Amino acid sequence: MNKLLVEKSSGENINIDINGFNIGGKDKVIISGPCAVESYDSMINIAMRLKELGVNILRGGAFKPRTSPYDFQGLEEEGLNILKQVSKKVSMPVSTEIMDTRDVEKALDYIQIIQIGSRNMYNYSLLKEVGKTGIPVILKRGISATIREWLYAAEYIMSQGNEKIILCERGIRTFETYTRNTIDINAIAYIKKKYRLPVILDPSHGTGLRELVYPVSLAGIAAGADGLIIESHICPEESISDARQTISMEELKKIICSVKKINNVL
Repeated sequence: MNKLLVEKSSGENINIDINGFNIGGKDKVIISGPCAVESYDSMINIAMRLKELGVNILRGGAFKPRTSPYDFQGLEEEGLNILKQVSKKVSMPVSTEIMDTRDVEKALDYIQIIQIGSRNMYNYSLLKEVGKTGIPVILKRGISATIREWLYAAEYIMSQGNEKIILCERGIRTFETYTRNTIDINAIAYIKKKYRLPVILDPSHGTGLRELVYPVSLAGIAAGADGLIIESHICPEESISDARQTISMEELKKIICSVKKINNVL
């Protein structure tokens, strides 16, 4: 078997520069924003608040892969355009999920970071297409994926010449049903020990419960995560998508302050 490109023996740890912020370095990256882009006014208000809090990267879903075909599917290209306008207005890089190989090239005109969602971790055609772009990619772990399968998904991207990959632990499906998924804290510590890619945690999808986002975020940082991707909204209860796991700006501020304190003692 060939040596994996993600292994530490294959080279130096990979740090990714995004708008002057070094993901994989000493400081922890904070990525936040609403689950879905709802409107320009809503997005700009959220982004301006996030900027004040020191969030590094703005997130917002333009394409929404939903379990039910009757649920809100996102604003699609209109959403991408809103993200581009907001990004320019507040001077923040933007990440959004791309689901289709036909949308990859189009997305490059709108965003700075491509996100591959849990459902598409096994979409190898999409992974290879994204690998050709050369721009940073957030690769979420599949809902039932082993760590090995997750790393091989990263290999598909790297094999096309793109090493700018940020692994994202977002919980896996287990027999427990109290939370949306089960966060694998072990995976974060293991990846930091054995592999050279940065890894972040998504406590929003990992728990599905806003009251658990704060403690789980801190657990992930203590385990070695290079940052967090969190769903936030000025009015969480009014969020069109995933309202139950979306936190307020006040709660996000609390998380950011605590992350800095933990990072100072690591």
